Amino acid sequence: MSSTPQDPSRRAAFAVLGVAGAGLALTLPGCARSQKEPRRVDPPDVSATEDLMREHGVLRRLLVVYRETAGVIRTRPKTLELAVLGQAADLFRTFGEAYHEKSLEEAHVFPMVKKAGGRASSLIDTLIAQHDRGRQINDFLSARAKTGTLGDAEPVAAALESFARMYEIHAALEDTVVFEAWKALLGKKALDEWSARFEDIERATFKGDGFDLALEQVAAIEQSLGLSDLAQFTAPPPPAA
Repeated sequence: MSSTPQDPSRRAAFAVLGVAGAGLALTLPGCARSQKEPRRVDPPDVSATEDLMREHGVLRRLLVVYRETAGVIRTRPKTLELAVLGQAADLFRTFGEAYHEKSLEEAHVFPMVKKAGGRASSLIDTLIAQHDRGRQINDFLSARAKTGTLGDAEPVAAALESFARMYEIHAALEDTVVFEAWKALLGKKALDEWSARFEDIERATFKGDGFDLALEQVAAIEQSLGLSDLAQFTAPPPPAA
C-alpha cells in the first residue's frame, strides 16, 4: 500500500523539497526583483473549481470500488479482502470527508452559494445531509473491516450500493450546478485567489500534494481488488435486433 497522507517520510520529503525550491528561487538568474517592482502573482495551474472536480474523480473511483465490492460480497464473499475495503473507507474519510467536504465545500463554497440564493442554494441543505449520511456509512464500513470478519453480508453490500448511488448524483450536481454558481459569484480575480487558498489548505492538511497522495492510494486499492484494468468495465454489445 502506498504512503498515507500522514506518513512521516512523505512529510520529510515535502519539507526538503520546499526548502530546496525556496533556495532555488533565490539563486536562479533573473529572479532578482527591484524593491519598487510590484510582486506579480501568477494564476494557479489548477483553478479552485477544477481542483474540486478532480477530487471528485478520486472519490468516483472509490464509488466503483464500493459497487464492485458489493457484488463480490453477494456472489463470492470468501474472496473479499476486507482490509482493503477498510482502506477504501478510510481514504474516503480522510480525503473526501475531512478535507474535500469539511475543509473546502462546507467551510467555504456552500456558505457563499447558499447566501446568494437560486437553484444552487436550494441544494445545499440536502448536500450537507448527504455528507453526514456518507460519514455514517463509512464509519460503519470501517468498523466492520476492523472486526476482520464480514458477518451479516447483506447490510454491508446494501450500504456500499446505497452510498455509491447517493454520491454519484451528489457529485454530479455539485460539479454542474453548485461549483458553477460559486464560480459565477467570484469572477476571475477572486477565483484565482481562492485557487491559491485551496492549494494552501491542501498542502497544510497533507504536508504536500494531497491529490497526488490520494491518487497513489486509490490506484493501490484498485490493484489489490483486481479493478485496475479499464477494459474490464467495457460494456458488452447490445443484443442483435
